[in-house]
Amino acid sequence: MNMSKKTVILGVTGGIAAYKSCEIVSRLIKQDINVQVVMTKSAQEFVRPLVFQSLSNQPVITDMFEKPSSWDIEHISLAQKADLFLIAPATANIIGKVANGIADDMLSTTIMATKAPVVFAPAMNTAMYLNKIVQKNIRTLKELGYYFINPSEGRLACGDVGIGKLADVDVIIEEVQQILNSRQMDYKGKNLIVTAGPTRESIDPVRYISNHSTGKMGYAIAEAAIKRGANVTLITGPTHLTPPPSCNVIHVTTTEEMYHKVLEYFDSCDIVIKAAAPSDYRPKTVRPTKIKKSDKAMTIEFVSNPDILKELGKKKKHQILVGFAAESDHELKYGKEKLEKKNLDMICINNILKDHVGFGHDTNQIEIVKKSGEQRMLPLMTKIELAHKILDEVLDLQKHP
Repeated sequence: MNMSKKTVILGVTGGIAAYKSCEIVSRLIKQDINVQVVMTKSAQEFVRPLVFQSLSNQPVITDMFEKPSSWDIEHISLAQKADLFLIAPATANIIGKVANGIADDMLSTTIMATKAPVVFAPAMNTAMYLNKIVQKNIRTLKELGYYFINPSEGRLACGDVGIGKLADVDVIIEEVQQILNSRQMDYKGKNLIVTAGPTRESIDPVRYISNHSTGKMGYAIAEAAIKRGANVTLITGPTHLTPPPSCNVIHVTTTEEMYHKVLEYFDSCDIVIKAAAPSDYRPKTVRPTKIKKSDKAMTIEFVSNPDILKELGKKKKHQILVGFAAESDHELKYGKEKLEKKNLDMICINNILKDHVGFGHDTNQIEIVKKSGEQRMLPLMTKIELAHKILDEVLDLQKHP
């Protein structure tokens, strides 16, 4: 096997669409990509291993306990050599196994052991694909950073008409190439600041004001950037989330603390993505003791907090500055105003009143506006998927300022 080439491990599971995997192997080989095929026992009922062996010029792995071709621990060796892991077709069974941490054959075990991007191309009966359990498993895997190539609609092998057909081979090859090339360490050497979560402003030792931000969007951006090779400083307000590994995590509580930390790291960074939702105001006076309840009305005087984005917009030199605008009405108008007033390069605008959008959700939907005037509406997707889309747009900004 030529180790200077990219290597795709192709997992083939037991569905009628397994025959299409032969074309996938052939197309990848023609694009100068090494392909190693792993087949489940059920897959062998549809296509014989010899077919894949002939196409890939590699032995096909079919048995967890067969004698390996070398003295490597076979599933670990496969997992380590993969630049990308593609499961096509992916049945409900393999999706459910991986989503629930089950590793009981060569394919599922190797998927668990790999650190490479894993891409599922589902193919199954429409009712199975739309089953709530299958959809839950797909959402779980997406949230964990696994990729999915959605099936297409049409007449299925069972005679039903609906969604569930394996995506077109052209679509699968294009997605594989994009992940292998466009998103393979394309942020290596870049220094990012990502802010995430809410801030809290104390009223007394017991109470504070804050907002509904959970930090999920910012944490997803940090995770995606790390996977693409970036050096990430995550400046985060209070949240229950676990920071992604391999990033410099700085915990803050108040907006002023976030402001000072962002400025501290700003000069040495290339990109700032400010996904946090800091409080715009803080109480003018913090009571030193707990305010006791009474029947009288209570008035709290507030003062403005520092405007972190505005200050960065004034100070930026070579840096790319990306902001978010979470609005409840006239979001495009307010987002464009924020882009201009704060000297941003790009803004991600969403309407938090839409279903499954904004604070606390695992999904989000945004419209991207760049300082050039370019606008792009993105559909609803998981926050980790959206994080990669945002990073793609930032790279485009660097190429076409």
